Amino acid sequence: MPGRPNFVFFLGEGARSDEFGFAGNRLIQTPNFDRMAREGMVFRNAFVTNALCTPSRASILTGLYSHATGAIDNRERAIPDDIPTVTDLLRQAGYEAGLFGKVHVHDLSKRNWDCYFGVDAAAANYYHPVMTESRNGRAGRPKQYEGYFDDLAAGRALEWLNQKREKPFCLFLWFMAPHAPFYRARRHLDLYNGVRIPKPETFDDDLKDYPGKPRAFLKGVNKIGTGVNGSDDPRSLEELVKDHYAGVVATDENAGRILGALETMGALDDTVIINSSDHGFFLGEWGLYNKMLMHEPSIRVPLTVRYPRLIHSGAVCGKMALNVDIAPTILELAGINVPERMHGRSLVPLLKGQETSDWRKDWLYEYHDERFAAKNRGVRTERYKLIHYWEATEEFELYDLQTDPGELNNLYGDPRYARLVEQLKDRMSRLQAETA
Repeated sequence: MPGRPNFVFFLGEGARSDEFGFAGNRLIQTPNFDRMAREGMVFRNAFVTNALCTPSRASILTGLYSHATGAIDNRERAIPDDIPTVTDLLRQAGYEAGLFGKVHVHDLSKRNWDCYFGVDAAAANYYHPVMTESRNGRAGRPKQYEGYFDDLAAGRALEWLNQKREKPFCLFLWFMAPHAPFYRARRHLDLYNGVRIPKPETFDDDLKDYPGKPRAFLKGVNKIGTGVNGSDDPRSLEELVKDHYAGVVATDENAGRILGALETMGALDDTVIINSSDHGFFLGEWGLYNKMLMHEPSIRVPLTVRYPRLIHSGAVCGKMALNVDIAPTILELAGINVPERMHGRSLVPLLKGQETSDWRKDWLYEYHDERFAAKNRGVRTERYKLIHYWEATEEFELYDLQTDPGELNNLYGDPRYARLVEQLKDRMSRLQAETA
């Protein structure tokens, strides 16, 4: 194992796993993220355990499921003081840690950051953001800034990165794009003009009452063009997809600024660079936008890791990786003992290309914020997915992802799958017990 590396962690806000050139998307240009993928490892099956901002971000920071952190929804949830974050543990081990951008975990600015510049809230004004700066747990008064949010965050991250230091560093640059209301950087106002956006196979299914879907699926309020969520509600598929892609392009550009600085410093190959997202996003499937539900567009996220001291370029991993795995991975790479209470598992053996026949074959999903979608939980295996809407009248969805990757045919209630359903229900209960 090489010596203690630096860390840079880019986190998108609802960036999908297929919104990158390296994922085969031919409409979007993401040269910097593509480079990280080309020179590192791509996880083809990366997921979040709760597809909502605050719960997922708290899980990324702690390696714990949201029911363990208490950050189960978006209601200004804070991580309890007795639960250390990965950056708390890094600082205790001699690292400097900085966080820049959209955080969406309440009171996180009060943790002991060497430098914090961002917002704890759900979102900020893209062009006139009110941001908080803190150092060593001492937060200043929130201040309004002028400029595109992610450009400002990346600029402040660059200032901090370029400071002289004797310790290894951990830099988290967490973007606000492509979050609603989907404002673009001004340099991208005409991006994708005249470009045709393909319509998802199920886009018109909402006009047919979502065939095969339970009533709980209909409770989601995030339907394109309905105006339910005011200015956050995209008015058309074309508007939604093009604005979303433009947001990802902006994050790629700002990631490139950080990569360029690392190269200039001569620190690029001594730095573990991670790119991921806090959740996926519906881009017109079943006429929907947003996330929350346990369907693939919502729970799948990009995950790439570049660290040439350890990872062969062009590596690809098909094992199922989770957002709770990121904290233990960072800790192991830094030579820090991983707390036993963490639910995640270090990805280091996968990064090394080691034999991992004992790797997870299934995992638990949970969602608790009834304001946006019906509460649901479920179990996803390498082939099957069982979704359980547990409030009021119980409802279920069952999919064979091998033969039905688009989740079009709900198999729940088919007597041929009755035994499988019972097995998955039992496994879901055991996974709940394993994660306390």
